[in-house]
Amino acid sequence: MNYWLLKTEPSDYSYGDLERDRHTVWDGVKNNLALKNLRQIQPGDLALIYHTGKERRAVGIAKITSPPYPDPKLDDPKRTVVDLESVRPLKHPVSLAQIKADQNFDRFDLVRLPRLSVMSVDPVYWQRILEWAGEPGENG
Repeated sequence: MNYWLLKTEPSDYSYGDLERDRHTVWDGVKNNLALKNLRQIQPGDLALIYHTGKERRAVGIAKITSPPYPDPKLDDPKRTVVDLESVRPLKHPVSLAQIKADQNFDRFDLVRLPRLSVMSVDPVYWQRILEWAGEPGENG
């Protein structure tokens, strides 16, 4: 199992929307590096859902439920999507400021590549973020 961070603008689609819907197609990814990362995601992987904009914080955990596949709404095989379902909101959302304040996160793509919308999360980073969030165990 691998860990990921997926960014969303909460006014477009929030973690609360995912909880309401229970599952969704994660679409709208356009950046080439983000698409490359999205194509590596596999069913069973876990993802932090990160709200961009004014919030700038990890707010929930989702589970990937499908392999990557071409976006059925577009006529472009390079534009990939995955299906995911909500697991649970984080007890205590973890802000970008909190992550940046820890020098151990200097190599984290969230810090290094702030515009990237899909990124892998090292298991050490995953565990630390869950600790900050008051969450149990490595698997969220």
